[in-house]
Amino acid sequence: MTTRKEFLKTAGLLGMAGIVSPVIAGTVKERPSAASTSWADGSRLVVSVSMQFEAGGQPQNAESPFPQNMVKGFKDFPAETWYQYGYKEGIPRMLDNWDKLGIKVTSHMVGSAVLKNPALAKEIVQRGHEAAAHGRDWATQYTMSYEEERKFIKDGVDAVKDITGVTPVGFNANWLRRGENTLKILQELGFIYHIDDLSRDEPFIIQVNEKDFAVVPYTLRCNDIQLVAGQWFSTDQFLNQVKMEFDQLYEESAHKRRMMSVSFHDRIGGSPQMVKATNELFRYIKQHPGVVFRRKDEIARMALSDKNTIRE
Repeated sequence: MTTRKEFLKTAGLLGMAGIVSPVIAGTVKERPSAASTSWADGSRLVVSVSMQFEAGGQPQNAESPFPQNMVKGFKDFPAETWYQYGYKEGIPRMLDNWDKLGIKVTSHMVGSAVLKNPALAKEIVQRGHEAAAHGRDWATQYTMSYEEERKFIKDGVDAVKDITGVTPVGFNANWLRRGENTLKILQELGFIYHIDDLSRDEPFIIQVNEKDFAVVPYTLRCNDIQLVAGQWFSTDQFLNQVKMEFDQLYEESAHKRRMMSVSFHDRIGGSPQMVKATNELFRYIKQHPGVVFRRKDEIARMALSDKNTIRE
């Protein structure tokens, strides 16, 4: 079967496509044509799992499965219990599932949620998972001034560090909506990667403040808040969609570096039915040779240290 690279080479379009080198300064720089398709650790395909720790940090009357028809000035008590499920049941159940599967994940933690549930935040780290940053709260950071946003990000980092003892090196903005200054601030604060990007199925490197900075792409296609809470997928539909995503990426990984991202949120992905579906899905994935599960900080460091990583 002819690959895209072989087709472009045969058609004399390889240089135009930017696969060997960019034609015009500033275009995307692809990896060298002789680069290995496998990862630096020898794996064939890397699976990146997110476990968002947000519950408890949401604003009053935040979006929920309940109709958004609350009379102004009154508190939405049932919606609050939906969020409480995330830290009372959801994350503990997911943590047990990750142990059964023998995998480690990345937990993007909202600072105010961590401060309200410190024991749970500590447990996540103690069980070997990555504590990454997700802002101080659910504020809209892209409207902030440089100084306001820097404090907003740092406050979230400090909350995670003070409770868990770990300084986050990865960042996720609320609904991925970063601002013009976000990446510059992250680089200044010592972060090495962000995930607010949907443009590739593998990590890549960009220049921020004239330094390398990793992008570990996120997902909406394999995301419980988008599919289950947003489109009311059944667990069977979710399982089938993510399985098909894996099958296609695994096929591509025979000749191209691939990463699969899957995202779970505390109050959604931690439900009994979703954990059961996830266990079945990941056991299926683990049966395939060359597949590994990696925390996002591990993926970012692999990408930054590998000369074959795509640069943009």
